[in-house]
Amino acid sequence: MRYLLCLLFCLMAGVAQAAPAGKAYMSIIIDDLGQSSERDSRTLALPGPVTMAIMPDIPHATTFARQAHKAGKTVILHMPMDPATGPYAWHPGTPLPELARRLDAALAQVPWVVGINNHMGSRMTAEPEAMAMLMADLQRRHLFFVDSRTSAATVAAFQAQAQGVAQVSRDVFLDNIRTTEAIGNELQLGVELARKQGSAVLIGHPYPQTLEVLERELPRLKRQGIELIGLEQMIAERGNQTMPAHARHHPKAPVDRLTGKE
Repeated sequence: MRYLLCLLFCLMAGVAQAAPAGKAYMSIIIDDLGQSSERDSRTLALPGPVTMAIMPDIPHATTFARQAHKAGKTVILHMPMDPATGPYAWHPGTPLPELARRLDAALAQVPWVVGINNHMGSRMTAEPEAMAMLMADLQRRHLFFVDSRTSAATVAAFQAQAQGVAQVSRDVFLDNIRTTEAIGNELQLGVELARKQGSAVLIGHPYPQTLEVLERELPRLKRQGIELIGLEQMIAERGNQTMPAHARHHPKAPVDRLTGKE
């Protein structure tokens, strides 16, 4: 009898070990980098594969991009789009050749990029012709696209999918409300989404409150069953598809998760 109980216990233990655990992945992007050496350095020191989204029209863009690449971080261009302003910004009604010229100029300011995401862009990402041109350009350059989803009317992810451009879309903004309590709550929302749908993409900014929360919480993610991964791996995990929370063909997610400053 004792032998049978031991055998049964061993068999149950073997089944438990063989059962695959559900994976939960998270990627974090920090936008608006290159403006402050102090904030840039603090962001760069965050543990794990946190992505650095660098603006092209600020003083330290080129220097910080090189520094981030040397540190082994993923570097993407944080491309200004209407209502953003400045010499690189995209606006509705601007001729397509001029948009292409501005993208060229912005990429020249931020070396080592492997992709781009939109800075603001609530009106621009709803422009099908401009987004189609952008995705064709990214396809040619072998760059991926991250839709920050600053508008419920965005067609960026749809145009990327239509042209086979590697892409992901943002799930959570960390710091629409700039308090450590609110940011901690949004990070926890990201954890819950990752557990529910297998992955979550979060975007934040180098605010002191955001960095404080991430410095404290990122080392604890693994204990919550979350694996922090780079954007390239996230694209591979998601299979270049939008998530259940994002409509696939014409993304229109709930507005309360789309709004917020970028």
